[in-house]
This record gives sequence, structure tokens and C-alpha cells, in this order.
Amino acid sequence: MILSLIAAVDKNLGIGKDNQLLWHLPADLKYFKKITSGNTVIMGRLTYESIGKALPNRRNIVLSRNKDFVAEGCEVMEDLFTAIKSCKKNEEVFIIGGATIYRQAIQVADKIYLTRVEAIKDADAFFPDFSLSAWKLIHMEMHKADEKNKYNYTFSIYQRIG
Repeated sequence: MILSLIAAVDKNLGIGKDNQLLWHLPADLKYFKKITSGNTVIMGRLTYESIGKALPNRRNIVLSRNKDFVAEGCEVMEDLFTAIKSCKKNEEVFIIGGATIYRQAIQVADKIYLTRVEAIKDADAFFPDFSLSAWKLIHMEMHKADEKNKYNYTFSIYQRIG
């Protein structure tokens, strides 16, 4: 199994404010869908609530310590490591947020798909700062702002070294 984190971050690693994304970037949403479709996504309860539904064409796992929590179309599990253990050995599993789940998962992740947005936004949730010495940049694709995407952005993929 490959455990991957996928997120869009501003220049300060901000990912959200008041349980919402910091921007509307259609190209990033399309990229996210392309990369995660057909795979398992694991998210915290607040991330699930901000999305409002299970993501189609993916196995959705929502983490919640509330044993009575129900998320239609999703499997609810108590913790990240139980969720990871439930995944198949030959699949790529994506951690899609939020900040607390990213902090837990980055310790054991194999890859990071990071959309770096050329902006600084007022954020209250952040992607964990990670040491580039432990990761190798294996793909980078730069894009300029356009009529649909307000900011310059770069799709980057990092792989853990060793």
C-alpha cells in the first residue's frame, strides 16, 4: 500500500479557514478528482462535514471518535491506524484532511501530492511543516493564473527518501 497525503496549501502552508477551503481553484479540484478517483480517501469528520457527502468513485473513510457518528456512503472508523489497516496492500490510499489527520499521517506517509498556491490567505488550519531533506521532489508542474483560476499554482509530488 502507498499512503499519500494530498492537499492544496498557500505560501504559509495554510489549508483552510472556518472549516472551508481558502480558495476556489477549479484546476486543483479537477487534479484532486483525477488523482484520487478509484482509490480510498481517509478524512477527519470536519473535512467530511465541509464536503457534505461521500466523494463518488472512491472508498470513503471518515475518522471520528464519536461511536454514534454516521456518514452516508462512508465507513466511519475511530482512528487513522485502524483505517490504514483496513486498506488493501496493493492500493494507493489518500489522506485528504484535515490538519490533525495530516499531522498524524505525515509520520508514516510514502508520498505527498501538494498543490502550492501562490497566495497568502487568512488561515486557521495548516498542513504540517515537513523537512524537505526527508522527501524527494519527483514531479512539478507550474501553472499561471487564468480566467478560471485566480492564483498561480504548482502541482508537486514528493516521495519519502529511504
